[in-house]
Amino acid sequence: MSDTATSDTATTAPAGRALNNTLVMTGRSIRLSSRNVDAVFTSLMLPVMLMLIFVYLFGGAIDTGAGGPYVSYVVPGVLLLCAGFGSSGTAVSVNEDMKGGIVDRLRSLDVGGTAILAGHVASSTVRNVVSTVLVLGVALLIGFRPTPTLPAALAAAGLLLAFILAISWLAAAVGLLTKSPEAAGSFSFFMMFLTYPSSTFAPIAAMPSWLHGFAYNQPVTPVIESLRGLLLNEPVGSDPWVALAWCAGILLVAVGVSGRLFRNRTA
Repeated sequence: MSDTATSDTATTAPAGRALNNTLVMTGRSIRLSSRNVDAVFTSLMLPVMLMLIFVYLFGGAIDTGAGGPYVSYVVPGVLLLCAGFGSSGTAVSVNEDMKGGIVDRLRSLDVGGTAILAGHVASSTVRNVVSTVLVLGVALLIGFRPTPTLPAALAAAGLLLAFILAISWLAAAVGLLTKSPEAAGSFSFFMMFLTYPSSTFAPIAAMPSWLHGFAYNQPVTPVIESLRGLLLNEPVGSDPWVALAWCAGILLVAVGVSGRLFRNRTA
């Protein structure tokens, strides 16, 4: 009996230690983010400013065909834009840890690579949740009126969280792959680019025909269409399943690539 208990304890101890290390690394990443006031302010305010610019300067000239106010059309896309900006900080912080020798010090303390990277990703998720709440708060002030049912609201929150998690791990892989924090920060421009050839700011049908194939078949579009339908209580069709498939695929590839890159760079 005692041998069995000892074996169970030995089996669960590494898992418990890994979880504790991840929580400690998450707390560290959040503290580091809070000290970088400029980056936090930019990641929080830039999506809000873009939303205000499109709603008040361009919204009147864009025909969405939806019949409602333009703010209701654009908010779901801005939420993804917000997540993209927030995740770019993960790429920068991972790269800075690798270049600054912090990872070697943590590894000497028996902190595993998974805990280090997961801490950065968890911190990114927390930052993105805060920025999402801020964007929604401002959107409500300027006329956004979502009408989801409770299941639809939960589904929208879960889908957005899945997208944030996937691109945060992708950002971690970018941070490991790039050679400098400046290069890692360019991840935000990549995410920003994806939102423009999509249904974020205008219907894809209004774009040039040669752009339709890419716009319809990239990961951002089904996520936006799913969020828009769920939040406005409109039909979503198969978009949520396509969006989840994209999120799962990005997550699996990003986690695998991150693990491989981390092992190569710390070998």
